[in-house]
Amino acid sequence: MSGPLPTSIVLHQASRVLEVGFDTGETFRLPCEYLRVESPSAEVQGHHPSQRKLVAGKRAVGIRAIDPVGQYAILLRFDDGHQTGIYSWRLLYQLGREQAERWPAYLAALEQAGLSRD
Repeated sequence: MSGPLPTSIVLHQASRVLEVGFDTGETFRLPCEYLRVESPSAEVQGHHPSQRKLVAGKRAVGIRAIDPVGQYAILLRFDDGHQTGIYSWRLLYQLGREQAERWPAYLAALEQAGLSRD
């Protein structure tokens, strides 16, 4: 398996943040809302970039369970019932590295669509 590998995964339920440390020495604090709206599931991503859905109303979403998927990923079970996205180590690393760009783009898309995080 190539790419950074996780060294720690800690769910902070009170603050609704998943903290993921990698063997690169980097640690990312990924809000549950961010992970939910960026879910790799077909429900969110579709089967083509043109099918990607903008997910609103997830400010208070949390993670109720984290299940390992082989040696390469985790399945996040969100408390809104969403549980179909498999988050590979590569994707989690990418979400951490790109959070500063992705999150403002998501907020702008919500505003443009007249949608809310609540």
